[in-house]
Amino acid sequence: MDPGFRRGDKKETREAKMTDRKFDTLAIHAGAQPDPTTGARATPIYQTTSFVFDDVDHAASLFDLQAFGNIYTRITNPTTAVLEERVAALEGGTAALAVASGHAAQMIVFHTMLSPGDRFVAAKQLYGGSINQFGHSFKKFGWEVDWADATDPAAIKAAIGPKTKAVFIESIANPGGLVTDIAAIAKVAHDAGVPLIVDNTLASPYLCQPLAHGADLVVHSATKFLGGHGNSMGGLIVDGGRFDWSKDGKYPTLSEPCASYNGLKIHETFGPIAFAIACRVLGLRDLGPAISPFNAFMILTGIETLPLRMQRHCDNALKVAKFLKGHARVSWVSYAGLDGDKSNALMKKYAPKGAGAVFTFGLKDGYDAGVKLVSSVELLSHLANVGDTRSLIIHPASTTHRQLTDDQKKSAGAGPDVVRLSVGIEDADDIIADLDQALKA
Repeated sequence: MDPGFRRGDKKETREAKMTDRKFDTLAIHAGAQPDPTTGARATPIYQTTSFVFDDVDHAASLFDLQAFGNIYTRITNPTTAVLEERVAALEGGTAALAVASGHAAQMIVFHTMLSPGDRFVAAKQLYGGSINQFGHSFKKFGWEVDWADATDPAAIKAAIGPKTKAVFIESIANPGGLVTDIAAIAKVAHDAGVPLIVDNTLASPYLCQPLAHGADLVVHSATKFLGGHGNSMGGLIVDGGRFDWSKDGKYPTLSEPCASYNGLKIHETFGPIAFAIACRVLGLRDLGPAISPFNAFMILTGIETLPLRMQRHCDNALKVAKFLKGHARVSWVSYAGLDGDKSNALMKKYAPKGAGAVFTFGLKDGYDAGVKLVSSVELLSHLANVGDTRSLIIHPASTTHRQLTDDQKKSAGAGPDVVRLSVGIEDADDIIADLDQALKA
């Protein structure tokens, strides 16, 4: 399903059997096999820039997209290919592409589907970095974003216009912890003839598989929960394989003859893996945000423990959220795992194993109290990341979202009183004790 390896019959048979395995098994085995040269059981790090061709004809077939194989690590690499196959399997997609970061994944996705003057609709409830990327950096490409309230599918519908080419949401919004009604928004997008893209970073496929609820594409910052240890940057694009990219001529990169490949029509040729192929052989090839084989290896290793880590993250987060909800200096807690939370019903539908590790809460004394809290913790780390084994804390209004207007901060769930936690897998009692002393400081 990806062009990283030249396959043999044995590998094809093994992969066919793998599709019947459970999630925890796929997290360890999907895409991997013992190294055919050395017998190494762990996936090797193929730390090379390029690959030798069998002969001139073989080289020509690779460059013409008539055969799958490795040419140059910027485009394909055997270590990275295992990561791609694994995440595609976990998300239930047809193919995946690994890139240098989550932002790189978003850039490649929109580069593949948009032309200057095109628009897309994005949820207001997004990670601050995505808001900046969509609202500012993308303007240089001539791509325009229309913002809409993800809690209201009707608002999404109203924001879609004749030049809209996609809808973008997060499964669990960062930082507010809002669980999005994926199926309802997918229907709105499909009624308008456009794909739904879901950033599944905070949920990970362990908690939610957006493709099963109608999404067409999934993106990840693999830097977060997939890798899980705060040591490697990466991003993923997962192709759902169901969207008709040739209908209505809206997506000429996929439906029209491609000048880069002698007039080949990518969607017609590659069918259910066409979008992933286009992202790889056009976007990644020409824009170049390739993931390093070492980072791919590290993220692969992290994924092996994803089910164990995510469940512990969720269990700990629920305990911490309950503690904070009852604390005298806390005015509110937004965590979908809490009974009575506005997202609790949607969590039970889309993420029944848990509401994730990231949530926000408000301090009665506002902005200054938030700054004081993040300065007073001892066990928790004050930094701009989520998804680490370690518990992390940040005051978004003074850091990740400080570039936004006050209205944008509030819409994104990052008002002046808001503190964001990414609850780690330490003992929950120790996490609670540290927060308690810092709140009382």
